[in-house]
Amino acid sequence: MKKYSKEEKSWALYDWGSSAYSIIITTAVFPIYYKASATGAGVSLSDSTAYLGYTIAIFTFILAMIGPILGTIADYEGMKKRFFVGFFLLGTISTALLAFIPNENWLLMLICYVFAALGATGANLFYDAFIVDVTTEKRMNSVSSFGYGLGYIGSTIPFILSIAIILLSQNGVLPISVTIASRIAFLITAIWWIIFSIPMFRHVKQVHYIKREPRLVRQSFKRLGKTIREIRQYRALVLFLIAYFFYIDGVGTIIALSTAYGTDLGLDSSSLLIVLFVTQVVAAPFAILYGRLANRFTGKKMLYVGICVYIVICIYAFFLETITDFWILAMLVATSQGGIQALSRSYFGKLVPKENSNEFFGFYNIFGKFAAILGPLLVAVTSQVTGKSNMGVFSLVVLFVIGLIVLSRVPEPKAHESIDEVSNV
Repeated sequence: MKKYSKEEKSWALYDWGSSAYSIIITTAVFPIYYKASATGAGVSLSDSTAYLGYTIAIFTFILAMIGPILGTIADYEGMKKRFFVGFFLLGTISTALLAFIPNENWLLMLICYVFAALGATGANLFYDAFIVDVTTEKRMNSVSSFGYGLGYIGSTIPFILSIAIILLSQNGVLPISVTIASRIAFLITAIWWIIFSIPMFRHVKQVHYIKREPRLVRQSFKRLGKTIREIRQYRALVLFLIAYFFYIDGVGTIIALSTAYGTDLGLDSSSLLIVLFVTQVVAAPFAILYGRLANRFTGKKMLYVGICVYIVICIYAFFLETITDFWILAMLVATSQGGIQALSRSYFGKLVPKENSNEFFGFYNIFGKFAAILGPLLVAVTSQVTGKSNMGVFSLVVLFVIGLIVLSRVPEPKAHESIDEVSNV
């Protein structure tokens, strides 16, 4: 921690706090809680899954559409922090409200989840863009990886606490129902997220910006239109976004389908939670390691390494048969999922014009969100045509190979002067 500046540490600590939302609300507790509530209210399993899918699609589409224009407005002086705080409040308040929705009201639960997800993903858009304000380009790989590493570590603490409360209530050790235990987990998530965001509010400021001008919204639309018309001037950015679209789609699809494969192999929910926990723990040091290696070998070469590891994962998944195989696969994923995401963020941060970072991170968000469509579709079609689910995962090799080829065409960010010195390290 000592080698990072106050601004860098404050920025990274937000990942420590907000990652609790990702694992508890997005991945582990809320989906199970919602499914139980919907089933208890008479909704069929297929319908409840479909409704959750529609909900995810709705907030993903909304944010993908408004991301670039909000980012363009946020490039003006003082606006980035305001948007970040607005989405942060929407996310944390909505997450806390999940604890007070009646168990049988699954529809209101989903509506609240939409606002929580919009807040979390929206705040993360501006959080990512703040990387150009808190550090120098030469330190960007290390700082971005440091943030991901802290996120993995920090998320395990409220996750363990939440799961412990739920399991103890299931076994009658705690005199509360599983429903109440799950609601406590939602409150823990919101509180954890809020507490570790305080340093971000106090110490992180918008350094790069455009001076304000009359009719901000109108001028923002004009700037966005100009960027789109002059997109050829940003060849490196466009090529990187295309590469990112393909390989991050493969990464996201593997993460999303991992629990389904574990279930098929006979792992119960408790075992899956243990695998998920161990994956988080292993991913933390590897995310930081990727950042350090990127400083030595360049971020682009380490992205190559990450993509190649995922190609190996797809091939290994084709031969998946035992629970031991699943553990090996999970650990392989843990070695590279944080690193490839962290270095993608820092590599993109080096390519973008600093004063327009929010606008371009809006496009980064679009490509990341819509990338969640192609991979699952490819897996579904391939699995149905061949009748083998392992062929579906193997088909993801195509996405990683395309991403690797396009990434090889992206020029390296220009070398900058020695700006690695940070006075308040």
